[in-house]
Amino acid sequence: MGGFYGAVVTRGFRRYATYRTATAAGVFTNSVFGLIISYSYLALWHQRPHLGGYSEPQALTYVWLGQALLTPMALMGGGFEDELMERIRSGDIAVDLYRPADLQAWWLSADLGRMGFQLLGRGVVPLACGALVFDLTLPADAATWLLFAVSVLLGGLVSFAIRFLVGLTAFWLLDGTGVSQATLLTGLFFSGMLLPLTVFPGVMGEIARALPWSAMLQVPADVLLGRHRGGDALLALAFQAGWAVVLLALGRLLQTAAARRVVVQGG
Repeated sequence: MGGFYGAVVTRGFRRYATYRTATAAGVFTNSVFGLIISYSYLALWHQRPHLGGYSEPQALTYVWLGQALLTPMALMGGGFEDELMERIRSGDIAVDLYRPADLQAWWLSADLGRMGFQLLGRGVVPLACGALVFDLTLPADAATWLLFAVSVLLGGLVSFAIRFLVGLTAFWLLDGTGVSQATLLTGLFFSGMLLPLTVFPGVMGEIARALPWSAMLQVPADVLLGRHRGGDALLALAFQAGWAVVLLALGRLLQTAAARRVVVQGG
């Protein structure tokens, strides 16, 4: 069975690899927006040095990490959830539920393949462009990069788990677009995509950093920037893993309830 899901991961990677023009356009867009946001950050950090505890090079690095992880983490959509909702609306989901493959594991495998391609196709190049234009704070030791890779993977699991829950709401709602859009806007704000969550003051900042969306960008960025070291880095990864387990378990429960609903309705 592991080989089966591995094949689904490969299929997901190859599926997105076929969209070469869209990938090139996305790289260009991410790079342009990276430049615009970088100069906005420079103006802000000129007025407020070390805002949120970041030096100017760290803040610029944060910007380009955001552009590198924007698409892999599906912070602006573009993942599987719309397709899942459409299959639920059309009734094709009944066929999926009868297949000898777990629904959650299937979509997770496919999304990991998508994420892998997007990291290579739309993550590496914008970050390299940012490093060419600005003095970024990138680690020289392999251990930090390894921790960052683990953190990105855990963030991807959290991202999938949230979007899977959103997709399953179509079993109960006539149209899950509203939930999807609300989740997208929430994710953009609480992931730290607009501004690092360390900038948020007081209780609001503590709440924002405790929510699962922070696992998608804020935590991986801080791991790469060396703001989490040693035991603190392990705690950061445990925070991400904890949210991944909780949200995946909720997805499993909701999937079970949804499958029962399909059977009751004669699907």
